[in-house]
Formats: sequence, C-alpha cells, structure tokens
Amino acid sequence: MNIGIVCGSFHKTEVTEMLKWAIVEANKQDLTIIDTVWVSGAMEVPLELNRLLSRGDIHGAACLGIIEKGQTQHGLAMGQAVIKSIIDLQLTWDKPVGLGIIGPGAEPEHIEPRLEPHARAAIAAITGTTHWP
Repeated sequence: MNIGIVCGSFHKTEVTEMLKWAIVEANKQDLTIIDTVWVSGAMEVPLELNRLLSRGDIHGAACLGIIEKGQTQHGLAMGQAVIKSIIDLQLTWDKPVGLGIIGPGAEPEHIEPRLEPHARAAIAAITGTTHWP
C-alpha cells in the first residue's frame, strides 16, 4: 500500500522526529511512503493532502504537525478548520488519512512526549492496526 505524508515545517525539528517515527511505523505496517511533502504550517496541510489523495498511486496519507497554544484563540480556530478539512478530504477521496497533528492548544511541555505516539498513530490509522504499545 502506497502512502504519502504531509509535514508542517513550522516546528521542523520536532516534526522531523515525528517523521522518523512515522517511517518506522510504516515499515512495520508494510506501507510504502512514496511521497513526503513539507508545508509551511497547519493551514497548508489540506491543500497538499488533497493533491496527494487525488493521485492514483496514493492509497492513503498521514498528516504530521504541531499547533501550539497561543495567546489568542487563533490556533484553536485554525486547528478546527484544518481538522475538519482533513476529515472532508478523507471522505471525498474515500482514502484513509491518519491525523498526527499535536494540538491545537499544545503547551511546549506537551509536545516532546507526544511526538512518537502521534506519529505512530497517524500511520496505524491508515491500516486500522497497531503494532506498538
């Protein structure tokens, strides 16, 4: 099964770590990552996800990123819009999408412990199975 991954680069160091865990999980799930796309941030994820899902050689995708808690409700509103768009794209293309976006509302101390589980869960959601604790 061929998959694509969309990564938000706003937290590049942390999302690169997530991508490493996603690759490990994809190998365990017998998935082949044939395209990894980096975007500026969460708001750009739906457009690139749509482009990936429209391809005949992509059977599913995962989205990795982080939406931190800010001083206003901007992150919450943005996160809700992005997540709704991701769900809509999954239904439109009838292809599984794993959500590995930490937040919205993540505090800095919440990010590091969630990198591995969110990345692995995003990949596992594509097949509906897990091989990790």
